[in-house]
Amino acid sequence: MTQFGIETTSEDIVDALSFFDTWEDRYKYIIDLGKELPPLDESERTEANLVRGCQSQVWLTSRKEGERYLFEADSDAFIVKGLLAVVLAAYNGKTAEQILDFDIEAYFQQLNLMKHLSMTRGNGLKAMVKRIQDTAAAG
Repeated sequence: MTQFGIETTSEDIVDALSFFDTWEDRYKYIIDLGKELPPLDESERTEANLVRGCQSQVWLTSRKEGERYLFEADSDAFIVKGLLAVVLAAYNGKTAEQILDFDIEAYFQQLNLMKHLSMTRGNGLKAMVKRIQDTAAAG
């Protein structure tokens, strides 16, 4: 299984998406990324791990190993699992300082992502990012 953020970085995803000419192909790639996310254990699919503001069900867990945060995420929707992979590529295995300093808006602009998502998907994506940033800020 791919470790997003550790084996696959945000730069890797930007590079990969730049190869595709159409958004249909980019969506397929993002969905394929989601298929590489390991499923979250049923015991982790709790109310506390549910991300509010997402159209689909999204669960996000975090743990700290030394100074680095490790996130796991899952969703009941394929495209959302792909978006989770895109987000995890930016944040997984990073320190709190790296998470808080990362310019997620610029990353999404590089991917040209937000204009191709529905408003509710975009809001859900922002909710996922906020949950990760809040976790890092809380230490």
